[in-house]
Amino acid sequence: MYPFTTIDYLEHGNQRQKQVFKLLTKYQLMAKLEKYHPLVVGTIPLGIDVPQSDVDIICEIKDPDDFRKDLQSKFGGEKWFSIKKTDLHNKPTIVCRFELEGLPIEVFGQDMPTEKQLAFRHMIIEYHILKKFDDDFKEKIIELKREGMKTEPAFTKLLGLEGNPYLVLLDYPLEKREDEFDF
Repeated sequence: MYPFTTIDYLEHGNQRQKQVFKLLTKYQLMAKLEKYHPLVVGTIPLGIDVPQSDVDIICEIKDPDDFRKDLQSKFGGEKWFSIKKTDLHNKPTIVCRFELEGLPIEVFGQDMPTEKQLAFRHMIIEYHILKKFDDDFKEKIIELKREGMKTEPAFTKLLGLEGNPYLVLLDYPLEKREDEFDF
């Protein structure tokens, strides 16, 4: 099983992960978002973040307008607060950004269980790929990210995969137990 369904693993992770755990705890972000089944996803949980990486939190929402109002009331006073409604993969999506203690936060909401959202699915696949390869592979991912490449394109480049990185990564063959993830 993977450790990403709570934020507990961050408390015992690398320096950045510990910083994120303290921040999420201090500002009670997961508690404030609890009814949306929030999950922290992206590069920080995987330890492949770069200094400009943000804390990505995905949420399951039913009503985008209600979610937007809730985020506005809870985080509207935070530095660099912005919120927008967009369509992503034919689903109404809310993207909210703000900063806490110099750390950029992005809260993302879609009407889909968080464990089925693409950000989570990508992270789980990347987690298994990182476990499969050595630390040199991980360092190459980080170096490509430092050069400005996004995470999924960095993985697909190093794996020699062709096509849309966000789609081909979903088809990457992994050995797994059936209870580990089911998309």
